[in-house]
Amino acid sequence: MKYKIYTLGCKVNEYESEVMENLLDAAGYEKSDDPDICIINTCTVTNQADSKSRKLIRSVKRNNPDALIIAVGCMIQNKIDTLEEMDIDIALGNKDKSKIVSYIENYKDKTSAIYDIEQMEFEDMSLSNSDLTRAYIKIQDGCDNYCAFCVIPYVRGHVRCKKFDKVIEEAKHLIVNGHKEIVLTGIHTGNYHDNTYDLSDLLARLSKLDGLERLRISSIEITELNDKFLQTLNNSKVLTNHMHIPLQSGSDRVLKTMNRKYDVKYFIDKINKIRNIRPGMNITTDVIVGFPGETDEMFMETIETIKTIGFSKLHVFPYSKREGTKAAAMKNQINGNIKKERVRTLIDLSKELEIKYMNKFLNLDTSFIPETYDKGYLYGHTENFLFVKVKGEKALLGKCVNIKTKDIVYPYMLADLTH
Repeated sequence: MKYKIYTLGCKVNEYESEVMENLLDAAGYEKSDDPDICIINTCTVTNQADSKSRKLIRSVKRNNPDALIIAVGCMIQNKIDTLEEMDIDIALGNKDKSKIVSYIENYKDKTSAIYDIEQMEFEDMSLSNSDLTRAYIKIQDGCDNYCAFCVIPYVRGHVRCKKFDKVIEEAKHLIVNGHKEIVLTGIHTGNYHDNTYDLSDLLARLSKLDGLERLRISSIEITELNDKFLQTLNNSKVLTNHMHIPLQSGSDRVLKTMNRKYDVKYFIDKINKIRNIRPGMNITTDVIVGFPGETDEMFMETIETIKTIGFSKLHVFPYSKREGTKAAAMKNQINGNIKKERVRTLIDLSKELEIKYMNKFLNLDTSFIPETYDKGYLYGHTENFLFVKVKGEKALLGKCVNIKTKDIVYPYMLADLTH
């Protein structure tokens, strides 16, 4: 039988979709654009994510009327009461994705398996292979931060983690299969722990693996960058010069209302410590605009904080009211047009910051790993996550290639191959 997987949302969802793909391939199923089985891995982080998930389910059903329709993930976990109206054949929340083959082979009638998220243990998954450049390992699931705006703790559950030895085993397998770079991912990655091991211990051990050229963290909270982590960063030769650290707001008043665990001074002090170790570090971030009660003055504080820190890219989100969260009941909800205007302002600022950072690396010798090929050009990222476009051969995909940067044509840095 033939299948197709559609994925919305975060890197964790992408990883879990790849795991399902591995399992289906191993069981003899064939990936196809004319599928008998359609799997939609959904997202619920914002109202727009919910809407996209519903639209995708409807579109997939309409375009594949005879296919088995399976919907999994966060939106399904969050919207249990609306499953019937979505008319899904198999509905799985955030558990049992690793049992996808069993659910398909035992299917007889509409099936719904939504578990109590509070009682779940870590669902062990591993990739047997991925593309030949960047490979993800999911080391952690769940979140206990309960930020006022976020629904994720309610659909992903409490923090739980993959066993230390299993992470190492999975990484070794990926390296043997040709992967040059590994990215550690999770819902709250920095809170990784297994008995006495923490994230710094895991990074230190992975850094010693033969054949691993790059080790990256998909995202980490500023509060997890303790002295032990900074020492690990200082000692590791494979930890990349790129970190994604969510700010969410640059106003102390908004941060407090959001129930974030730091203030602006704490954030800036930690960034300065990172840059003392790695002066060229590419630091990207998430920012939410239009949080309830955010005044024009508070928004301007955020702009000034962003400029002071000198991020190299912003991922900007308008606040989205999520039922069941503390912020949903707050007064002073912000008008949608104001949120759109603030988003545009920060997107423009992000472009300025990206180009400013790129300019620091013009006319320099560096390397990148080509990830895609199109019409005579290779595309990929440098170790510090600059997006590079180079004229070259398809045979170079997945290899570490030496280049010299020469120009900026946003969003790319143009470069030439060197030998």
